[in-house]
Amino acid sequence: MTGVLDLVAREPDGVVRYGPAPEHVADLYRAEQPADVLVVVVHGGFWRTRYDRIHARPLAAALADRGFDVLLPEYRRIGDPGGGWPGTFDDVRSVLAALPESSGVAYRRVVLAGHSAGGHLAVWSQAADPSPSVSAVVSLAGVVDLAAAAAERLSDGAADELMAAAPNALAQADPSQLPAPPVPVALVHGDRDAEVPVEYSRRYAARTPGATLHELAGVGHFELIDPREPAFETLVGLLAG
Repeated sequence: MTGVLDLVAREPDGVVRYGPAPEHVADLYRAEQPADVLVVVVHGGFWRTRYDRIHARPLAAALADRGFDVLLPEYRRIGDPGGGWPGTFDDVRSVLAALPESSGVAYRRVVLAGHSAGGHLAVWSQAADPSPSVSAVVSLAGVVDLAAAAAERLSDGAADELMAAAPNALAQADPSQLPAPPVPVALVHGDRDAEVPVEYSRRYAARTPGATLHELAGVGHFELIDPREPAFETLVGLLAG
């Protein structure tokens, strides 16, 4: 079967701008019928510029086919001007601040979902600077323990690259060292993940009020964003609330 990174999705229904940088754009996928849930999908890629939102478009399109409106933002990454700390983090804040204008719809529920590095950014944003627009967070194999990722040199030291401009600020960027978000956090993680250890999500769920772990047996890292995989149904159920 073709890997999820090789899938090609339909073009988005629209593209919105949330800031001045070239990366400050977001794809908008609309459900066929009016949706009452908006999903903001923060893509992964270990925060590096060579991984952009295109690889998450199949997931966004599939969610729209299941009745959700989906916003898929790009953001500045390591290698982009202004990427890394704090620019990458500021971009996630800016996306959420622009939500009412970007979507143009009053939703019953807004879910912030992120995969891998995007899971880190999603959980971090609601721990560090909660958005009143966000109803819940879903972390898909999220790097929710940044200190551990740095110590273990995950993806050849990606966490150190992310924080290169201010290594002493790592605690401010680490969800595991910040207060619990004021909204529910669902952590979905496969026990066969070879990219981000499932222990990160296990530890976060164990010590964080309002966090729940959904550990999937026999599942790896990329299955969580592949709409052809059974894990997709777990995500759909969590998003619907």
